[in-house]
Amino acid sequence: MAAQPLRRATDRREAWVALVACVLLVLAAPAIGLFLGSRADDALQESVRAQQARSHVTTAVVVRQVPAARHLVADPEVSTDRVAQTAVLARWRAPDGTPRRATVTTSSRNTAPGARVRIWTDREGRPSLRPMDAPTAHTHAALAGFGGAMVAALLIECGRRLIVWRMVQRRYDRLDRAWARAGPDWGRTGTGT
Repeated sequence: MAAQPLRRATDRREAWVALVACVLLVLAAPAIGLFLGSRADDALQESVRAQQARSHVTTAVVVRQVPAARHLVADPEVSTDRVAQTAVLARWRAPDGTPRRATVTTSSRNTAPGARVRIWTDREGRPSLRPMDAPTAHTHAALAGFGGAMVAALLIECGRRLIVWRMVQRRYDRLDRAWARAGPDWGRTGTGT
């Protein structure tokens, strides 16, 4: 009697699917993450340049503190830790020399009346948000690349599982058909088979 191989053709196909999925996980997922991170970094660096072109730092003089205005904030556009921000009424001059006065927030520790603080203003001299800095943009781009790689890896694994599930379903269908051909009397002695 010839020995039957222990591996079925479906087992070999499943092994090939696993190998292809492994290669894709090792090569394609990081390549996709690198590509997406690079594209995100290019776009974010352009945004940093545009924001910095629209805003500039101005020195303002504190008129008075706004009551109950000190609080901790975490600026998502800056790569530093949480900083204490204080709202003050300040005055400064716009780029065209026009005097300006408004409530602004500052991280300066000296917010007594007459103190000089640095604020961000737009081209017309109105208060504006601090522009994103380059390290923060790099961090966001790295996170986008990592997220892209993880999504690619998830899709590859889901695809592998779907293919293997379908292969197992076909194997069970073939087995069911083989049992149906054998008939209901399999294994009974003396039934004429």
